Amino acid sequence: MRVKIAGTGSCLPRLRVTNDDLGTMMDTSDAWIRSRTGIGARHIAVEETTTSMSVAAARQALEEAGMQPEELELIIAATLSPDHVLPPLSCEVQRELGAVNAAAYDLCAACSGFVFALNTAQAYIQSGFYRKILIIGAETLSKLMDWTDRSTCVLFGDGAGAAVITAEETGIFAGVQGSDGAKGEALSCGGRPVEHPFHTKTPETGIQEGYPYVQMNGQEVYKFAVRTVPKCIGQVLEQAQWQPQEISLFLLHQANQRIIEAVAKRLKQPMEKFPVCLEECGNISAASVPVLLDQVNKEGRLQRGDRIVLAGFGAGLTWGAAALTW
Repeated sequence: MRVKIAGTGSCLPRLRVTNDDLGTMMDTSDAWIRSRTGIGARHIAVEETTTSMSVAAARQALEEAGMQPEELELIIAATLSPDHVLPPLSCEVQRELGAVNAAAYDLCAACSGFVFALNTAQAYIQSGFYRKILIIGAETLSKLMDWTDRSTCVLFGDGAGAAVITAEETGIFAGVQGSDGAKGEALSCGGRPVEHPFHTKTPETGIQEGYPYVQMNGQEVYKFAVRTVPKCIGQVLEQAQWQPQEISLFLLHQANQRIIEAVAKRLKQPMEKFPVCLEECGNISAASVPVLLDQVNKEGRLQRGDRIVLAGFGAGLTWGAAALTW
């Protein structure tokens, strides 16, 4: 058995923040941000939550798939920014949808999360464990940003994307994924520290003041991405026994325009095969690939039988790719 993407959906917050808007808050400009990243705007949650955006995207995906929530057998939510530590985002989505027959859990692989969830869905379907699965990539990254640090906050946005995955008798699916925890500090965000009556505070082990924010070594992340992403795409194409020129679209994590261009150059494929939503959405971590997938689907750029590649890469460090027939 192979996976079929039966429906897609996405949701972005109403508030659209342009580079010029950020230029009124900090020492930056549209030219500075665009020239380094390709980003022109991002959507920032105000009234929306990770859950509400996930539910909106999921409902769209279910509608396109012609499926009722009660038919779902599993919900996998990929996120690093849920609304709560407990309950998991996936269970909150289950509640709101009324997907009473579905098991639900969260998966965290940062910007690779949706691709990891897709590979996981394929494993479940291939084993016969489940046949109808909802996968979600959703983030509210704005709450993890230091809005005085122009090197990070200008890069990220909020949003959610979803896909309904069903079993298919025919078709191709290949997947690869990997991690390098030794280099994880290149992109990090601290968690809630240990603080209780049994923990002795000293200057060396003192409690971190304030909230932890995302920190990134941009050069290291760039070098990692341009080296690793073409390699993992090559591996997944080799598994599928496809050549790059046979692929209709490469849907990459939307981190940086320069990274996408470098990957296209190394694969010797035209940029027309690498659609982007980066200019409008910024980097939405686990949500970027499913938001882009829904965008090209709604634009009618995918036809049944098309060969596509999805690839994610980011904090962890993690990376993954999937090749499948649409």
